[in-house]
Amino acid sequence: MKTITFLAITLISGAIAGTILGVINQGIVEPYIERAIALENENAAKEGGEMIDPIQFNNYRIWQKGGEIFAGTVYGTSLAALFGVVYAYARGSLPGATNNNVRKALILAVIMWFVLFVVPALKYPGNPPAVGNPDTLLVRQTMYIAFLALSGFSALVLAYLYRKLGKNQSKKIIIPLTYAGIMIAAYIAMPPNPDPINAPMDLVIGFRIVSGLTVSMFWGIMAVIFGSFWNKFKPHETAKITI
Repeated sequence: MKTITFLAITLISGAIAGTILGVINQGIVEPYIERAIALENENAAKEGGEMIDPIQFNNYRIWQKGGEIFAGTVYGTSLAALFGVVYAYARGSLPGATNNNVRKALILAVIMWFVLFVVPALKYPGNPPAVGNPDTLLVRQTMYIAFLALSGFSALVLAYLYRKLGKNQSKKIIIPLTYAGIMIAAYIAMPPNPDPINAPMDLVIGFRIVSGLTVSMFWGIMAVIFGSFWNKFKPHETAKITI
């Protein structure tokens, strides 16, 4: 394994895909965030609370939007680091021709997207800012991270067992059923979101749809870039020493 090449294509792929995610979010997700914040301000005015100063708020939002693009880059790089390690380990087990790393990367991306995004979102779906009690934020984050970690670690252990079972055909049924059983049990056992949703449901559902769409796009874009780089630079090949 060419370590430097592997690290470079992994981190660059994640950075590019994450930056694209941050830019796309500006046009697709931000309108929902703006609406949610506006509703929060309206509710504060009705209840006699302190309203947000328009000038200060506008300056803050400009800074925040720029920060979201940078955060997307960091987010993409972080997930790509995990993706790259898993890909290097599982590449030989992924379906597809040996030299078709784009297809292999896309298959792995779909699996990780499902395990790390879809499954946790089924239990704790995302909400736009200003939806939920700030006092329960830590509790909600802890529950989400716990469910996410359980999904990720369960899938990792089962993937290891999948390889250990070798050509045993029953693994194709046993492994997915085991994962499903673990997550269904966790779904039932873990507490629900403690906060009622007081925002309009069209806002909440719209936010969930567009944020889910952009995250899904991120995984696909990262996989295509990563697989293309892998095909070009072949980090799995070691240089031959000739005398």
